[in-house]
Amino acid sequence: MRYVEPFTLFRDLLKANAPAKGRLLGLDVGHKYIGLAVSDFKKEIASPLSVLVRKKTNIDEMACDFENLISELSLKGFIVGYPYDRMRVSPDAIQVKVFIDDLCKTEKFQGLPYTFWSERFTSKNEELYLKDLQLHPVHYKTIIDKFAAVGILQGYLDHVNKKLKSQPTERRISRKPLLETYECNERLVEDTVYFPYNPIMYCIAETICSLIC
Repeated sequence: MRYVEPFTLFRDLLKANAPAKGRLLGLDVGHKYIGLAVSDFKKEIASPLSVLVRKKTNIDEMACDFENLISELSLKGFIVGYPYDRMRVSPDAIQVKVFIDDLCKTEKFQGLPYTFWSERFTSKNEELYLKDLQLHPVHYKTIIDKFAAVGILQGYLDHVNKKLKSQPTERRISRKPLLETYECNERLVEDTVYFPYNPIMYCIAETICSLIC
Protein backbone atom coordinates (compact mmCIF):
# COMPACT_ATOMS: atom_id res chain seq x y z
CA MET A 1 0.00 0.00 0.00
CA ARG A 2 1.15 3.53 -0.67
CA TYR A 3 -0.16 6.81 0.69
CA VAL A 4 -1.45 9.32 -1.86
CA GLU A 5 -2.91 12.79 -1.35
CA PRO A 6 -6.74 12.72 -1.50
CA PHE A 7 -7.28 14.50 -4.81
CA THR A 8 -4.20 12.95 -6.40
CA LEU A 9 -5.60 9.47 -5.75
CA PHE A 10 -8.85 10.32 -7.52
CA ARG A 11 -7.15 12.11 -10.41
CA ASP A 12 -4.68 9.26 -10.98
CA LEU A 13 -7.53 6.77 -11.22
CA LEU A 14 -9.13 8.86 -13.94
CA LYS A 15 -5.83 9.20 -15.79
CA ALA A 16 -5.47 5.44 -15.70
CA ASN A 17 -8.67 5.31 -17.78
CA ALA A 18 -10.34 3.12 -15.18
CA PRO A 19 -13.28 5.16 -13.83
CA ALA A 20 -15.78 2.49 -14.87
CA LYS A 21 -13.67 -0.50 -13.90
CA GLY A 22 -12.96 0.04 -10.23
CA ARG A 23 -14.45 1.27 -6.99
CA LEU A 24 -13.24 2.83 -3.76
CA LEU A 25 -13.58 1.41 -0.26
CA GLY A 26 -14.33 3.64 2.72
CA LEU A 27 -13.08 2.53 6.15
CA ASP A 28 -14.20 3.68 9.59
CA VAL A 29 -11.52 2.16 11.82
CA GLY A 30 -12.53 1.61 15.43
CA HIS A 31 -11.00 -0.21 18.39
CA LYS A 32 -13.24 -3.26 17.94
CA TYR A 33 -14.87 -2.94 14.54
CA ILE A 34 -14.14 -1.57 11.08
CA GLY A 35 -17.12 -0.18 9.19
CA LEU A 36 -16.94 -0.50 5.42
CA ALA A 37 -18.61 1.38 2.58
CA VAL A 38 -18.12 1.04 -1.17
CA SER A 39 -18.54 3.49 -4.03
CA ASP A 40 -20.34 2.87 -7.30
CA PHE A 41 -18.26 2.41 -10.44
CA LYS A 42 -18.72 6.08 -11.34
CA LYS A 43 -17.26 7.00 -7.95
CA GLU A 44 -20.11 9.33 -7.07
CA ILE A 45 -22.25 7.52 -4.48
CA ALA A 46 -21.22 5.60 -1.34
CA SER A 47 -23.22 2.65 -0.02
CA PRO A 48 -22.88 0.64 3.22
CA LEU A 49 -21.08 -2.67 2.81
CA SER A 50 -20.36 -4.54 6.05
CA VAL A 51 -18.57 -4.47 9.39
CA LEU A 52 -15.38 -6.41 10.10
CA VAL A 53 -14.28 -7.46 13.55
CA ARG A 54 -10.85 -5.97 14.13
CA LYS A 55 -8.35 -8.77 14.72
CA LYS A 56 -5.49 -6.97 16.44
CA THR A 57 -3.58 -10.18 17.16
CA ASN A 58 -3.88 -11.55 13.62
CA ILE A 59 -3.47 -8.79 11.06
CA ASP A 60 -2.72 -11.37 8.35
CA GLU A 61 -6.25 -12.73 8.70
CA MET A 62 -7.67 -9.25 8.27
CA ALA A 63 -5.44 -8.72 5.26
CA CYS A 64 -7.00 -11.82 3.70
CA ASP A 65 -10.45 -10.32 4.28
CA PHE A 66 -9.43 -7.18 2.41
CA GLU A 67 -7.82 -9.23 -0.38
CA ASN A 68 -11.14 -10.97 -0.94
CA LEU A 69 -12.97 -7.63 -1.02
CA ILE A 70 -10.49 -6.19 -3.52
CA SER A 71 -11.06 -9.14 -5.83
CA GLU A 72 -14.85 -9.32 -5.44
CA LEU A 73 -15.56 -5.58 -5.72
CA SER A 74 -12.78 -4.48 -8.11
CA LEU A 75 -11.41 -2.04 -5.55
CA LYS A 76 -8.81 0.49 -6.70
CA GLY A 77 -8.13 2.38 -3.48
CA PHE A 78 -8.94 2.86 0.22
CA ILE A 79 -10.39 6.02 1.78
CA VAL A 80 -9.59 5.80 5.48
CA GLY A 81 -11.40 7.92 8.05
CA TYR A 82 -9.00 9.94 10.19
CA PRO A 83 -9.93 12.14 13.19
CA TYR A 84 -7.97 15.26 12.36
CA ASP A 85 -7.34 17.61 15.28
CA ARG A 86 -5.15 20.69 14.95
CA MET A 87 -4.52 20.86 18.68
CA ARG A 88 -3.32 17.32 19.37
CA VAL A 89 -2.97 13.78 18.09
CA SER A 90 -5.85 11.88 19.63
CA PRO A 91 -5.76 8.22 20.71
CA ASP A 92 -8.28 7.46 17.95
CA ALA A 93 -5.92 8.95 15.36
CA ILE A 94 -3.04 6.85 16.69
CA GLN A 95 -4.98 3.60 16.49
CA VAL A 96 -6.06 4.37 12.90
CA LYS A 97 -2.44 4.97 11.92
CA VAL A 98 -1.32 1.78 13.70
CA PHE A 99 -3.92 -0.27 11.84
CA ILE A 100 -2.88 1.07 8.42
CA ASP A 101 0.82 0.61 9.22
CA ASP A 102 0.19 -3.00 10.26
CA LEU A 103 -1.81 -3.62 7.09
CA CYS A 104 1.02 -2.19 4.98
CA LYS A 105 3.57 -4.43 6.70
CA THR A 106 1.76 -7.55 5.47
CA GLU A 107 2.92 -6.57 1.94
CA LYS A 108 -0.24 -8.03 0.46
CA PHE A 109 -1.41 -4.86 -1.23
CA GLN A 110 1.62 -3.74 -3.23
CA GLY A 111 0.88 -0.51 -5.08
CA LEU A 112 -2.69 -0.11 -3.81
CA PRO A 113 -3.24 3.60 -3.07
CA TYR A 114 -4.88 4.85 0.10
CA THR A 115 -5.55 8.23 1.59
CA PHE A 116 -6.95 9.71 4.79
CA TRP A 117 -10.16 11.71 4.99
CA SER A 118 -11.69 13.54 7.92
CA GLU A 119 -14.10 11.48 9.99
CA ARG A 120 -14.93 14.15 12.54
CA PHE A 121 -18.57 14.06 13.61
CA THR A 122 -19.50 11.18 11.25
CA SER A 123 -20.51 8.77 14.03
CA LYS A 124 -22.26 11.58 15.92
CA ASN A 125 -24.28 12.43 12.82
CA GLU A 126 -25.41 8.82 12.40
CA GLU A 127 -26.36 8.67 16.08
CA LEU A 128 -28.63 11.67 15.57
CA TYR A 129 -30.41 9.85 12.75
CA LEU A 130 -30.91 6.69 14.81
CA LYS A 131 -31.38 7.94 18.38
CA ASP A 132 -35.20 7.73 18.30
CA LEU A 133 -35.30 4.20 16.87
CA GLN A 134 -35.55 1.26 19.23
CA LEU A 135 -32.97 -1.04 17.71
CA HIS A 136 -31.18 -4.00 19.21
CA PRO A 137 -27.72 -2.90 20.49
CA VAL A 138 -25.95 -5.19 18.02
CA HIS A 139 -27.95 -3.84 15.07
CA TYR A 140 -27.47 -0.30 16.33
CA LYS A 141 -23.68 -0.62 16.55
CA THR A 142 -23.47 -2.32 13.14
CA ILE A 143 -25.52 0.41 11.48
CA ILE A 144 -23.50 3.18 13.17
CA ASP A 145 -20.18 1.71 11.99
CA LYS A 146 -21.35 1.09 8.43
CA PHE A 147 -22.89 4.51 8.00
CA ALA A 148 -19.92 6.26 9.56
CA ALA A 149 -17.94 4.68 6.71
CA VAL A 150 -20.59 5.90 4.26
CA GLY A 151 -20.25 9.42 5.64
CA ILE A 152 -16.47 9.33 5.24
CA LEU A 153 -16.53 7.97 1.70
CA GLN A 154 -19.41 10.17 0.54
CA GLY A 155 -17.72 13.27 1.92
CA TYR A 156 -14.58 12.37 0.00
CA LEU A 157 -16.45 11.64 -3.25
CA ASP A 158 -18.43 14.88 -3.06
CA HIS A 159 -15.27 16.90 -2.48
CA VAL A 160 -13.10 15.41 -5.21
CA ASN A 161 -15.87 15.39 -7.82
CA LYS A 162 -16.68 19.02 -7.07
CA LYS A 163 -13.02 19.95 -7.26
CA LEU A 164 -12.62 18.07 -10.52
CA LYS A 165 -15.56 19.88 -12.10
CA SER A 166 -14.23 23.27 -10.95
CA GLN A 167 -10.92 22.79 -12.73
CA PRO A 168 -10.59 24.47 -16.16
CA THR A 169 -11.08 22.17 -19.12
CA GLU A 170 -10.51 22.59 -22.82
CA ARG A 171 -13.43 24.26 -24.55
CA ARG A 172 -15.06 22.13 -27.19
CA ILE A 173 -16.67 23.78 -30.23
CA SER A 174 -19.97 22.19 -31.15
CA ARG A 175 -20.57 21.44 -34.79
CA LYS A 176 -24.32 22.01 -34.33
CA PRO A 177 -25.77 25.47 -34.95
CA LEU A 178 -25.81 27.54 -31.78
CA LEU A 179 -29.56 28.12 -32.01
CA GLU A 180 -30.29 24.40 -32.30
CA THR A 181 -28.04 23.63 -29.34
CA TYR A 182 -29.68 26.33 -27.23
CA GLU A 183 -33.21 25.09 -28.01
CA CYS A 184 -32.22 21.52 -27.20
CA ASN A 185 -30.73 22.52 -23.84
CA GLU A 186 -33.77 24.66 -23.05
CA ARG A 187 -36.13 21.73 -23.61
CA LEU A 188 -33.88 19.50 -21.50
CA VAL A 189 -34.04 21.91 -18.56
CA GLU A 190 -37.82 22.27 -18.86
CA ASP A 191 -38.41 18.51 -18.97
CA THR A 192 -36.08 17.64 -16.08
CA VAL A 193 -37.18 17.45 -12.46
CA TYR A 194 -34.49 17.34 -9.79
CA PHE A 195 -34.86 15.70 -6.38
CA PRO A 196 -32.37 16.18 -3.52
CA TYR A 197 -30.53 12.92 -2.80
CA ASN A 198 -29.15 12.06 0.62
CA PRO A 199 -27.33 8.71 0.32
CA ILE A 200 -26.91 8.27 4.07
CA MET A 201 -30.60 8.74 4.84
CA TYR A 202 -31.59 6.54 1.90
CA CYS A 203 -29.29 3.71 3.01
CA ILE A 204 -30.38 3.96 6.64
CA ALA A 205 -34.03 3.70 5.62
CA GLU A 206 -33.25 0.74 3.37
CA THR A 207 -31.32 -1.06 6.14
CA ILE A 208 -34.04 -0.48 8.75
CA CYS A 209 -36.68 -1.80 6.34
CA SER A 210 -34.65 -4.96 5.81
CA LEU A 211 -34.40 -5.50 9.58
CA ILE A 212 -38.12 -4.98 10.10
CA CYS A 213 -39.19 -7.08 7.15
